[in-house]
Amino acid sequence: MTEGTILVAGIGNIFLGDDGFGVEVARQLASHQHVGSVRVADYGIRGFDLAFALLDEPAATILIDAMPRGGEPGTVYVLEPELDADGAEASPDHAEGSFQGHAMTPDSVFALVRALGGRPSNVTVVGCEPLTFGPENEGCMGLSEPVAGAVAEAVAVVEQLLTRLVPTASEP
Repeated sequence: MTEGTILVAGIGNIFLGDDGFGVEVARQLASHQHVGSVRVADYGIRGFDLAFALLDEPAATILIDAMPRGGEPGTVYVLEPELDADGAEASPDHAEGSFQGHAMTPDSVFALVRALGGRPSNVTVVGCEPLTFGPENEGCMGLSEPVAGAVAEAVAVVEQLLTRLVPTASEP
């Protein structure tokens, strides 16, 4: 990644129902035109690959994921986790389990980045409240109706964030 790159990373498992939300949003975003400094990637469940991308120190990172927080299924959330000086997430939401459901959660990805000498920073998470989520949905491909309906909203939220981060990245 070149200096000043903004990484947009869809994460999740398409074989666990709504956990595939981040992957679908990234797929749709990848079909949009972005300035050269924006890199959209589907990391799926490849947490190690994401950690190595974060070691390249992007100027900003937008993670897109299913995020069970107790709201109405299909609710889109935008979180800016507070990362302490060591890069560990300091938000109280973390203690409640807002990042979960993958072999490598965002928190464990950040821990790996720190273990490898990196310092994750300037991270925003765009998440969606799932209806179907977790190991009990293994083999369930496809998003539930409320989550599928939230994909367009999440795409618009990410595009708006990109416009703020890179003023020339205005139109999808």
